[in-house]
Amino acid sequence: MANQGKSIVMLGTSLTAKGGISAVVQVYVDTGLFERFPIRYIATHRDGGAAAKLVAMGQAYLALLWILLRGKAALVHVHTASRASFWRKCGMLLLARLFRVPTIIHLHGGGFAEFYEKECGPARRWLIRNIYDNASRVIVLSGQWETWMRGVTRNRNVTSLYNPVVVRDTVPDWNVRDRATVLMLGRLNRGKGAYDLVQAAAAIAHGDFRLKLGGDGEIEKVREAARSAGIGDHVDLLGWVGPEEKARHLGTATVFVLPSYYEGLPMSVLEAMAAGMPVVTTPVGGIPEAVTDGVEGFLVAPGDTAALVDRLKTLLADPALAQRMGQAGRRKVENTFAHSIIMPQLERMYVELGAVPTQPSRVAASLPRASVPE
Repeated sequence: MANQGKSIVMLGTSLTAKGGISAVVQVYVDTGLFERFPIRYIATHRDGGAAAKLVAMGQAYLALLWILLRGKAALVHVHTASRASFWRKCGMLLLARLFRVPTIIHLHGGGFAEFYEKECGPARRWLIRNIYDNASRVIVLSGQWETWMRGVTRNRNVTSLYNPVVVRDTVPDWNVRDRATVLMLGRLNRGKGAYDLVQAAAAIAHGDFRLKLGGDGEIEKVREAARSAGIGDHVDLLGWVGPEEKARHLGTATVFVLPSYYEGLPMSVLEAMAAGMPVVTTPVGGIPEAVTDGVEGFLVAPGDTAALVDRLKTLLADPALAQRMGQAGRRKVENTFAHSIIMPQLERMYVELGAVPTQPSRVAASLPRASVPE
């Protein structure tokens, strides 16, 4: 095969960074994708100051160019969001096109539509369309995003691929959960609805009620908002939580909440469902494909704090309902979002674009021979 010995060059944020892209790629690593295919991961961004970020971007460009010059790239898989994330990787996609290497653009950012439609002028919108028009494949996170993207690009190779979740064999015991604890995991800012949640919590907080907020972002501003609302003693700001701490919180809280204004398909919602938690969230991005209102949890309009209060009160007051919704969420993840379902779809795409597995691949074996490039 012509691509024997070549690598899939995957570009995205550092795996030590905070955010959705690194969380998704970490699932790829944990489920063995980097063992089944020859993947070279290049970090284009890392946490830190402007200088550190600039160095990471420069190093990424040099590493990609070196691979391309030596003819060692089978394809380039770019994970991107909006704004700086997209512009940072724009030149990398153009480089891959210059060297006639197939490209996958994997769009994660929930704010990309606003970025494209409201923040970019005609010239920038033309450049964005040109980049997407010429990609070998475009991956988005849901059917809703696929419909939107097909209205932007002439590229017919747009497909939705859900974020994968590692589904553990066991679910945390419902009886050990703290029946008065609500958990949110995500960047603390207005776009994620953090201040709406604090306002809602102020109408609920009494007795043993706890609101646990895990994530980076505007931590001190959220702390001050909680104090101003008179519920500082009921709110725990956890900061960024690692995998073990995250699993502990997902196993002990009763309700997961994410009242976002924009989303792609948040890993935190899927992980909460996998842990058997009911979810209160908003019908934005791909969320309605994960959470059906009244089944796996509740959907409320962004900014509707009265509805948010009502749904949280309902679940906290009715543990049996909360448990049933959590069980429904677990089943939904097992049947739709489990890594065993999602990863073969990505691997099939790799093979179709000419990547050669490093291990025997059931995906490659299942393809007609003519569709596997030589």
